Amino acid sequence: MEGKYRCGWCKGDALYEAYHDQEWGVPVYDDETLFEFLVLETFQAGLSWITILRKRENFRIAFEDFNYKEIASYNQNKINELLQNQGIIRNKLKIKATVTNAQAFIKIQEEFGTFSKYIWTFVDGKPINNHINNYKDAPANTSLSDALSKDLKKRGFKFVGSTVVYAFMQAIGMVNDHEINCFRYHEV
Repeated sequence: MEGKYRCGWCKGDALYEAYHDQEWGVPVYDDETLFEFLVLETFQAGLSWITILRKRENFRIAFEDFNYKEIASYNQNKINELLQNQGIIRNKLKIKATVTNAQAFIKIQEEFGTFSKYIWTFVDGKPINNHINNYKDAPANTSLSDALSKDLKKRGFKFVGSTVVYAFMQAIGMVNDHEINCFRYHEV
């Protein structure tokens, strides 16, 4: 990808650049991938995204390929096992939140048919294209992420504050916050 301009936040790290070039901001509509990003963003709270990316495959193994149906049934023994797993972020509250979120995720599927239908209604089914010149100018949250965060919390989700939700929205392409000069801006 030499010669192509990328968003400034990912430059200089091959893993970051690959994530930026292939995933970040691409609209996601399948529930399995949406749940994966929800889990990863939950664990990212208070940490850097690169930390999570470097542990992503460990999370995939530990959480059974992000299978929300399995995760929803985790008991205390499984939570204790995860707390011993050095390959993931061993935060008791975040691990418990993942179980709670899997249960809430399934309830939304039951109500809306899919989690995707639910989440995309917040942007009328299509991504919002922002016009960011420099990634440092992107907001940490918006009134939309505030509203989505509030609704998720009302539905029983944990670790879904507005900043986490906005990062989730960026990751799954609900908002396009690629810098306008980035080669991915028009591609996504």
